Amino acid sequence: MILSVAGKMPMRSIRFLALKELYHILRDPRSLAIAIAMPLLMTFLYGYAVSLDINNVVISVIDYDQTAESRQLIDYYYRSTYFGPADYEPDRSDPEGILRRGDAIAILTIKSGLATALENGQEFELGLLIDGSDNTLAAAVQGYSEGVVNSYLMDRMPPGMKMPGISISNQVLFNPDLESSHFFVPGLLAIILMMISALLTSITIAREKETGTMEQLLTAPVSPMAILIGKIIPYIFLAFLDGALILVLARILFDIPFAGSGLLLVGFGLIYVSAALSIGILISSLVKTQQVAMMLALIMTMLPSVMLSGFIFQIKNMPTFLKIISDIVPAKFFLIVIRGILLKGAGIQTLGIQAVYLLILMTILIIIAALKFKTKVD
Repeated sequence: MILSVAGKMPMRSIRFLALKELYHILRDPRSLAIAIAMPLLMTFLYGYAVSLDINNVVISVIDYDQTAESRQLIDYYYRSTYFGPADYEPDRSDPEGILRRGDAIAILTIKSGLATALENGQEFELGLLIDGSDNTLAAAVQGYSEGVVNSYLMDRMPPGMKMPGISISNQVLFNPDLESSHFFVPGLLAIILMMISALLTSITIAREKETGTMEQLLTAPVSPMAILIGKIIPYIFLAFLDGALILVLARILFDIPFAGSGLLLVGFGLIYVSAALSIGILISSLVKTQQVAMMLALIMTMLPSVMLSGFIFQIKNMPTFLKIISDIVPAKFFLIVIRGILLKGAGIQTLGIQAVYLLILMTILIIIAALKFKTKVD
């Protein structure tokens, strides 16, 4: 039917309409650029960032045996493709603190007597303390550890000899049941706050430009900075309302723990939301329409926050250039903060470096956004 109707229309009219639409697209080069750049960017990020492989998981070792056999076992761990050493010696007096700070994903404890047990074929138990905040990674650590120990024993035993009863006692902290919701739901809070804050701020200022009401604001006896502050304050409260609702639902529906300080989370949240709002202001200063603002906000916030923050995929498994790019993604640092506070009960001493990074990013983004906004308004 569509073909029959189209056949009755003059080809000249169809060509005219098609050319008109083409000119309309070409008159808006930013929308065209976004439409072309979006699939390219998604292909680039998904191709390089998406990796489900588990490699070089940082594991600390506390060796009380101090024998050639224990050192050989440690070497087996580090020579595998699954595990890698921590940057420095673990604090034996506070093994939980190592996991809480994120210095390692697991701690292997070799108590005294390993060499004797191997020689006499006795039972022996290795201790493995695991950070369960990432349930998938924690389960992989358990499985890979069993594989490494079995490989170590098989290589040592002569043919026909009974294998010693060396076993691993696993203890999972911060998420003992390895619930996937405990890993994903806190991360969703970071993603949603970033996306909503930047999206709404960019749209509201673009709407003022599109409807012509920005000129009316300029005639009021207020400075551009006052306009900027007045615009973003309501969205700070809206973002905190969204965050509170998400946390309540997370607690009621998914039984997400809240082990840390609520006041500390509010402080970090204010820094993070300010950074997100600054991104929205920067976007609004670059575009004139709400449609383009929305598309650009999604590209600049959602894709990096999901792909390059550690929300799903391990950053350490990414190429070096993506690791560098991830350092300018605020969600990367806020994810560490919110998972640390909710699941591990981490304090400012543990999360201090994330606070510094977030403050630096927030300050840079606010300065750039304010200068760009003032330039456009003037």
